[in-house]
Amino acid sequence: MQRPVRLGVLISGSGSTLQNLLDRIAAGTLPAEIAGVVSSRADAYGLERARRAGVPAVTVARKGHPDADRFNDALHAALEPMNVDLIVLAGFLSLFQPRARYAGRVMNIHPALIPAFCGSGFYGDKVHDAVIASGVRVSGCTVHFADDQYDHGPIILQGTVPVLDDDTAETLAARVHALERELYPEAIRLWAEGRLRIEGGRVRILPAA
Repeated sequence: MQRPVRLGVLISGSGSTLQNLLDRIAAGTLPAEIAGVVSSRADAYGLERARRAGVPAVTVARKGHPDADRFNDALHAALEPMNVDLIVLAGFLSLFQPRARYAGRVMNIHPALIPAFCGSGFYGDKVHDAVIASGVRVSGCTVHFADDQYDHGPIILQGTVPVLDDDTAETLAARVHALERELYPEAIRLWAEGRLRIEGGRVRILPAA
């Protein structure tokens, strides 16, 4: 039997995505284990979720480093002893640099259909407010391999939800989050099965063996 994929999960807030992964691993539906959690904020509730699950967790505070490069030096140092196979960005609000070590091994999920409503400054309700204000009729979420730009890199999976006439950021977010809870574990599962191949700027999903 193939060993579970070792995940390093990067968070900045409540850790709801982390909890979703923990729950699916516990249920036996996701062939993974969380090797460690790194938070960019010491007050992130996700750290408490990790503690309750017995998962090693550390804080690498963004405000404690003068620039993105130094911050990423510290992130890589924190990840080194965890020996992770795949890094999962789970509401991580700072820019993570995969560098050579993790190239093609970092996933992110964004609560909109990339390349729309994404990039620096588009996070949380700001995304959903912009979607509603634009008048588009569909939104959704995107799982992609992350590179050294915000919300950029080859797309793995996308799913859509309707945007309703009476939507608020909160009601739209609820539908998008429900979709995220399904798509992110599925993308990780595909990676664990060796079924994702990056070809240029696109991801090819290979058939099941």
